[in-house]
Amino acid sequence: MHLRLRPVDDQLVARLASALRVRTATARCLVARGVHDPRDAQSFVDPRLAALRPPAGLAGLPRAVERIADAVQKGERLGVFGDYDVDGVTTAALLTSFLRAAGAEVEPCVARRDAGYGFTASAAADFAARGCRLVITGDCGTSDLDALGAAAAHGMEVIVVDHHTVPSDASTHPSFALVNPFRADSTFPFRGMASVGLAFYVAAAVRTELRDRGHFRTMPEPDVRELLDLVALGTIADLVPLAEENRILTSLGLKRLQSRARPGIAALLAAAGVDPEREIDERVIAWKLAPRINAPGRLGAAMPSLSLLLADEASATERASALEAANTERRSLQDKVMFEALEQLGDRDPGPAIVIAGEGWPHGVVGIVAAKLVDKYQRPAFVVGIDRETGIGRGSARTAAGINLYQALTMASEASPCLTRFGGHAAAAGFTLDRAQVAALADALGSACSRLAEGSGPVVAGREIDAEVRLAEVDERLAAELAGLGPFGQQNPSPTLVTRHARVTAVRVVGNGFGSKAGSPGHLKLTLEDDTQTIRSAIGFGLGDRAQGLDIGARVDLAFVPTVSTWNGRRSAELEVADLAPSG
Repeated sequence: MHLRLRPVDDQLVARLASALRVRTATARCLVARGVHDPRDAQSFVDPRLAALRPPAGLAGLPRAVERIADAVQKGERLGVFGDYDVDGVTTAALLTSFLRAAGAEVEPCVARRDAGYGFTASAAADFAARGCRLVITGDCGTSDLDALGAAAAHGMEVIVVDHHTVPSDASTHPSFALVNPFRADSTFPFRGMASVGLAFYVAAAVRTELRDRGHFRTMPEPDVRELLDLVALGTIADLVPLAEENRILTSLGLKRLQSRARPGIAALLAAAGVDPEREIDERVIAWKLAPRINAPGRLGAAMPSLSLLLADEASATERASALEAANTERRSLQDKVMFEALEQLGDRDPGPAIVIAGEGWPHGVVGIVAAKLVDKYQRPAFVVGIDRETGIGRGSARTAAGINLYQALTMASEASPCLTRFGGHAAAAGFTLDRAQVAALADALGSACSRLAEGSGPVVAGREIDAEVRLAEVDERLAAELAGLGPFGQQNPSPTLVTRHARVTAVRVVGNGFGSKAGSPGHLKLTLEDDTQTIRSAIGFGLGDRAQGLDIGARVDLAFVPTVSTWNGRRSAELEVADLAPSG
């Protein structure tokens, strides 16, 4: 285990620790994240909605807001369409909830995976049949030019709220308005929002416009803060940077989630077995909520997920049960594909990029398998499910080492005409190709990822550590202080500490990993003691194989994240182990 302590200015650390009255380790973590001033640090640990920058410069927003406000006031029937993943579903739920609260008649819909990615011509025809004159798409639409043309042919206007890369000049885009921070003419200073965050801005701006027009004189004005739980869900699940606006929105959204005020989310938490006293953080979203909201869309139609998020008290439990059943089926399919993928890879080095394909692999689970391969190999992974009848492969990609997937796919496409279609963003992407082109894609992506890795600068071997602490310092206070630096994710990694020379007093293996077919080693459970007789529990998820040769009395160094464990109503500090090695 090679560790590298993040270099920081010790004087800045001491000043922050004194001003905020926090542990030195907490102050080190703040400085390592670029937070140097005590006032900035206070805003970092206690984000407020007022700190959001106004959306001046967000191209397409003023035109979209005026058209939506006109539609609400005129009583037009509005269509809302979201993609089939968590960001798309939460975007559709947010816009539907807000517009209905503002008095509009809304026809909501989300994509079907078997109909293809994004907004489709058939979806446009369906909205026209329902009498919609204006459709708002979320998390899709930027590249769906054929569907936008079909909507125009039906006499409908479409507003696109999306965060995927804009492939061409936005001034010629066929939508009525394109709200996308990646437009070349957008000057809003932050481009990292998920579509659900952009939809929050749209809702807030439409509310202001309707208020200025006197629309709420005869009805209650919607409180957009009630939508923040949906923003946190979609933002964390979509792997966008948890920085700047995203960090504020998700922090406040997690507090809203904690209240369990939305019936569908409360029912889903219960169905997933989340303790009512459990704090809702980014890990609950990533491990419990997001997989279940994604599950119906991975198997086919995502509408059950949207229905859950819009559910009332009477229907929430039944709809949550449907998602739980879909998630069970999804896990079974995922484990099968993962097992076959690992068999294909064997013991060989996968190279700079993992490109792997399988006949009959359901395209709804290849993204999860790609993410698990990234965790295992620390390489970008491109996993393709090939339809046995048509020979068409639909793939999903996840990234590692900061490699931009959209750039990698663009470079591969330019080097070889192997892709039928691709889209996405830096951290996640999708693509289609013919069965015969898989080998060519592997070569092109290997070359592209090698070049991108070279361009990202030298890679420091080993694990970066925020601070070194004694075992006795790992207590509930330290865990609480460090938790206050969350939510953690892209561009805001969870703090990792190291403690050295801890003595192992108990060791065992508990639980399973994602599935026995993949040879899961289970989880490593330790009891540790230092020279002051301080005793702490530790758990290493997926590290069960490290128990072999770890004897009672052995001295170990551990890289870990401090957490608080609750058992039988008792709380205690625990070390969540990322890595360990014999001391010295």
